[in-house]
Amino acid sequence: MIRRLIAGSLIALSATVHGATLNPPPISQTLVYIGTSTGAKSKGIYAARLDSRTGVLSVPELVAETVNPTFLAVHPNRRFLYAVNEVSNPAGNSGPTVTAFGIESGTGHLTRLNAQPTGGAGPCHLVVDQAGQNVLVANYGGGSLAVLPISADGRLGLATACVQHSGASVNPQRQKAPHAHGITLDPANHFAVCTDLGLDQLLCYRFDSAQGTLTPNDPPAAAVQPGAGPRHFIFHPTGRYGYVINELVATITAFAYDATRGTLAEVQTVATVPADYAGKNYPAEIVVHPNGKFLYGSNRGHDSLAVFSIDQPTGRLTWLEQSATLGKASRNFAIDPTGQFLLVANQDSGTLVVFRLDPQTGHLTATGQTAAVGAPVCVLFVPN
Repeated sequence: MIRRLIAGSLIALSATVHGATLNPPPISQTLVYIGTSTGAKSKGIYAARLDSRTGVLSVPELVAETVNPTFLAVHPNRRFLYAVNEVSNPAGNSGPTVTAFGIESGTGHLTRLNAQPTGGAGPCHLVVDQAGQNVLVANYGGGSLAVLPISADGRLGLATACVQHSGASVNPQRQKAPHAHGITLDPANHFAVCTDLGLDQLLCYRFDSAQGTLTPNDPPAAAVQPGAGPRHFIFHPTGRYGYVINELVATITAFAYDATRGTLAEVQTVATVPADYAGKNYPAEIVVHPNGKFLYGSNRGHDSLAVFSIDQPTGRLTWLEQSATLGKASRNFAIDPTGQFLLVANQDSGTLVVFRLDPQTGHLTATGQTAAVGAPVCVLFVPN
């Protein structure tokens, strides 16, 4: 199936470069997986290839049928892929799970290995630890975390740790209970940071990869302003800073990070939309460029990407530009391994849009490359 993806990409490329038939080396084509919210127009995980020389995106094709694979993560050895199955039923065969897949070398085809329960409703985010020994998953509906061990063949075992959050915050519609929305590991693989939208907290845990355990840190959390609704958190490549995008108030908060103690200290909070924007807006994803110079955040409602420069000595953000996503509800986006292209998943319009990215300025330019996928909610590049 993925062989057809390669062929389709080459056909598209030859049609765009003065009618010439070009045969770029395979190394220029990066595999990208697309997780979706399944329904009438989507059946699971799709795959395409992005040409890192031209920005041409091949036609996405279904590579694994699975229910609501709304967030994806790849094993460090690039042989296995893991997907949350974001459902609310906490029990039974149709309940919330993480599914493991084997990645076929050369083609990228996915083969289902097994699935394990996440211990809570609505799993929405996951990460594979740097040692490749565990999957850590956040359950939005259940307000909890789980650690699932990975065997040598990529299959998942039963949870070695389950952590249940408790409490509430000030928003009566969205914060009556805990809602673990993201889980991120620091570059040293020693601490895990969970963004809990329902608690307005970034909870920090000491992580033992060998044992697959999470232990509350001291102090156990960093707070954002009441009602902010922290959604996703990301570390700067240096490990000195971290950034959280706040869904309910459309802001990004920058933190200084103490890697020895696993603590976060707030540095700054900035808006993700212009001050004169009065419409509804719910930010979703946050990404730091691999070179550490720029940060990007997606807006659902304003339908834009907010672009900031990062001051290296302090981690503070300076607004650079607002770039339209050319679609509705940009749930997720990712930067390709070369740092030259950005791929946006517009959930409500069912489109993937390719932007060229200038690594020197951070500026985004639409390439004109788009592809149709039903309700795309996650894009994951797998480097060659």
